[in-house]
Amino acid sequence: MYTLFCLPVLALLTSSNYPETTISLCGSSTNDLFQLMKRERIAFKQYTSTSAAIANAAEGSGVIITADGYPDKRLVISVTDLNRAAKKNLRLYIEYPASLPEMNIPDEVFVSKLERVVVTTDIFGKHLQRMSLLGINDCRVLQVKVQNPLLVLAKVAGVDKADFGIDDVKAFPLLFQKGNMMVALTKLTNFRTGRYGPNQSWKELWENILTWVRGSENIRFKSWGADVTPMYTRNQQLPSQAGKLAVAKGVQWFYNGKFLIDSSWKDTWLKYQGDGTNPFGPAMDLHLPSGNGSLGILEGHASRINNNGTQQYRWWVRTDVQGEVAYAMASAAQLLHKKEYYKVSSNLADFIFFNSNLRAGATGNKDSSVYGLLGVAPTHPYVFWGDDNARCMLGVIGASAYMNSAKWDKEIVENILANFRISSKQGFHGGNNGNLSMADIQKLGWRHFWDRDVVFPDPNFESWMWAAYLWLYDKTKYKPLLEKAKIAIRLTMEAFPDKWNWAVDIQLERARMILPLAWLVRVENTEEHRHWLDMVVTKLLDSRDSCGAIQEELGSGNKGISGNTTSNKSYGDFEAPLISENGQKVSDLLYTCNFAFFGLNEAAHATGNKKYIDAVHKLSDFLIRVQVKSEKHKDLDGAWFRAFDYGRWDYWASNADAGWGAWSTLTGWSQTWILATQVLVEQHNSYWESTRASNVNKYMPQTVQLMFDR
Repeated sequence: MYTLFCLPVLALLTSSNYPETTISLCGSSTNDLFQLMKRERIAFKQYTSTSAAIANAAEGSGVIITADGYPDKRLVISVTDLNRAAKKNLRLYIEYPASLPEMNIPDEVFVSKLERVVVTTDIFGKHLQRMSLLGINDCRVLQVKVQNPLLVLAKVAGVDKADFGIDDVKAFPLLFQKGNMMVALTKLTNFRTGRYGPNQSWKELWENILTWVRGSENIRFKSWGADVTPMYTRNQQLPSQAGKLAVAKGVQWFYNGKFLIDSSWKDTWLKYQGDGTNPFGPAMDLHLPSGNGSLGILEGHASRINNNGTQQYRWWVRTDVQGEVAYAMASAAQLLHKKEYYKVSSNLADFIFFNSNLRAGATGNKDSSVYGLLGVAPTHPYVFWGDDNARCMLGVIGASAYMNSAKWDKEIVENILANFRISSKQGFHGGNNGNLSMADIQKLGWRHFWDRDVVFPDPNFESWMWAAYLWLYDKTKYKPLLEKAKIAIRLTMEAFPDKWNWAVDIQLERARMILPLAWLVRVENTEEHRHWLDMVVTKLLDSRDSCGAIQEELGSGNKGISGNTTSNKSYGDFEAPLISENGQKVSDLLYTCNFAFFGLNEAAHATGNKKYIDAVHKLSDFLIRVQVKSEKHKDLDGAWFRAFDYGRWDYWASNADAGWGAWSTLTGWSQTWILATQVLVEQHNSYWESTRASNVNKYMPQTVQLMFDR
């Protein structure tokens, strides 16, 4: 076992150029640390062999030896070279060694999944105190027992720090010090390539390590650099066409990432999608062609980042995403004058209704109680989520309006009424958080669900279907739609603010509720309805930052369906918030900001309320700024990640969500509603107004008779 020495406390260097205290560096010129030191003009001499670096290093100087063969090859350093370094009193940094004297290093390495770096010392300064957290992706760590390590790898809960410590988890030492030797048991110099985060924390860590290696004044980098960054800084002047550019880049992302399935790689898609229960697979080969929408579109990225900076893909084809992306493509086609996008939009809608199994079998049988419903995915055509159906339909409705097409009007009416007739007397789907199965509906019949007494005040799962009812009522004047929507909304508002069920955070619920309230004002502009809308908007915006970001917030009580991560053991076991406690400066672009953007724009146009108008423009500004920019990773350029820490101005948060962590992307939920809403902002328009000319009423009488009167 090794006893550690403390790093020296050194004075801050104020000069822009460092004194010529030369470091010897053995490593490739492509190594991230090599590139950083070169860019920062830190004096060093490069060597191609460990022996040469140590032999030529000046007495008492610093030597860095990087593991450029990581993760397949370990660094080989001889006992002779180690003894020579000790005799010359060299400060030696090495990483991922194959062997070290008096240390047993097993052949098997541990491969991280949800584990993060935990600081276990106080020597790195006030910003990296004991229990601070850093992200290290796809980490391969040598399983060595070390006393008093400086850094460890562990699966712990928290955002900025390990909230529950590390005493109850297995912790793998990552960095330790033995005399004049500092050893990393993984490749810490992979910080840029591997997209370690948050950037400021890694910057400070390497400032400390290099200060120790050089043994003189404190090193402070003027810049850091990253391969994946926000499009703009917090205070940068935006170009006059920034919104339009964001739309263009956001739509191009569908093509950059090859998410549109092409027949030439259909077998690869089916292989990784499997049965849909675990549709995670490797990053896409970006040399493959993009499809045209006729085979659908993939979900996006999973949140797991590989050590080369690429990300896993989610190879599933979800029904809601198809309709949502159809809307994004059609809206962008009009704004950008890209007629080819209309074809993709049309193909995606055709895929939903005509070219998949989603309206086949029982859901296509007029005598069935599930007629008109859409399953969650072609792999799961027998599972129905009301909210997924609602977003899919709103997407297809929006796409139809931009294309001036009535092609899918019949199917739109059938789907909304199919969901309507399995809602309870009070207008709720209820069930397993809004999830109903084909087997239950077929067995019990739709009237059983129609006659239920169910109240489930959870806007996330329920509220956008009420919005669909209100939209269809406005076009058809079929009063039962309005009456049931009003009952559901009233009961939900009577439970506001503290009795709502909430999924991953309470801001999500508030964001989702704005849309039906805005459209209720459209159809019945009463003082009460305007008051309800203002209550929810005001509560949502209470935590808005000056940059426009909406701060995440945990709900009160035990109403959380998933809720907060309450222990290290439960980290990563279920859907979870991006924060661990209220007050952390994190925004959610998958569950909150995206839906709030759309809902607030509808509220602004429905009321003309200046507060809502201001909120829309501030949120637009924020979303434009935090869109992903990357020259290296084209499949990320133009996307929006789920998490953004607006305090750090970096992509960082708790990654506990089992399926949708901090760095996930989604072609539907986040990308679509941000893009399509930005188009509306550019056009000074609303969804309600842009879809006003719909002629779906043509199919209403026959569908009502089919579903209710027979």
